[in-house]
Amino acid sequence: MNYKPLIIVLGEPYSIFTEIFFKSIKKNKFKNIVSKILIIGSRKLLQKQMLKLGFKYNINEIKNIKFEKSLLKKNYINIINIDFKFKKTFDKISKNSAKYIENSFKVSLEILKKNKNLRLINGPISKEHFLKKKHLGITEYLFKKTKSKEKPVMLIYNPKISVSPITTHLPLKLVSKNLNSKKIINNILEINKFYKLKLRKKANFAVLGLNPHCETIDKFSEEEKIIKPAIRFIKNKKINISGPFSADTFFLKKNLEKFDVVIGMYHDQVLTPMKTLYKFDAINLTLGLPFVRISPDHGPNNEMLGKNISKPDSLIAAFNFVKKINDT
Repeated sequence: MNYKPLIIVLGEPYSIFTEIFFKSIKKNKFKNIVSKILIIGSRKLLQKQMLKLGFKYNINEIKNIKFEKSLLKKNYINIINIDFKFKKTFDKISKNSAKYIENSFKVSLEILKKNKNLRLINGPISKEHFLKKKHLGITEYLFKKTKSKEKPVMLIYNPKISVSPITTHLPLKLVSKNLNSKKIINNILEINKFYKLKLRKKANFAVLGLNPHCETIDKFSEEEKIIKPAIRFIKNKKINISGPFSADTFFLKKNLEKFDVVIGMYHDQVLTPMKTLYKFDAINLTLGLPFVRISPDHGPNNEMLGKNISKPDSLIAAFNFVKKINDT
């Protein structure tokens, strides 16, 4: 497989991502991908963590951020260094990493601006210290930085079933106020386009209701006023879609077998059952950006840092996905 170059922003310096990265590239089927990866992060910290975790790879530091494929050295881990001052190889997450992460994204987005055919994977990031309540999540942060005219769409992808929340990192009390038919329609059209162009597949969609059993004693029913009109609009576009379904019983095996994508109204409505069923065998995709952005579906997990017990399932899923869409 002739992989297209892949940019990896290491993200939070004190997270399990470095360990997961080394465990993933150790797999035989990913040996060819190593020379196609451009790491953005601290060379010194990466090297120290690598040795501490018991891995051995040669590292090639690239000084020129004007990316060219010829700069990637075969059988080396290629990296553009981002300065980060640290005392310990593994430490607690703190606000000190915010500027480092900002600079990492700045360099990666500069490269991606001129090379939209590249893919971006970013490691987990502590939203508390990095975003400082300025953005709902990394998805929204990247949309602002790229000045994308599209609306952000979060898709948690697994080959068996994928899920997408209409509202993302919102408090539950704000969900209803932020729901509208236009958002639902935009999400479904964007995901449908992605499945068609990248996965070469006609997706079957299921849409969940907001209220228990899709019913409410309130005069305003989100199912009647918002969700059902959106479903009717999508059906007229000749897209396979059904719903709204009651969320409490939907994630049974007999239901999931009929669909490719489940559209939920809020974050935990679809991510909780998704992670219960597939644990970390899924990836977080951001649709609507000028490039393909992937994030392994796990957090920094500071408690497991440096213990060499983290499972690389999510990053392996990300590499498998990159392999799958490589020719598109």
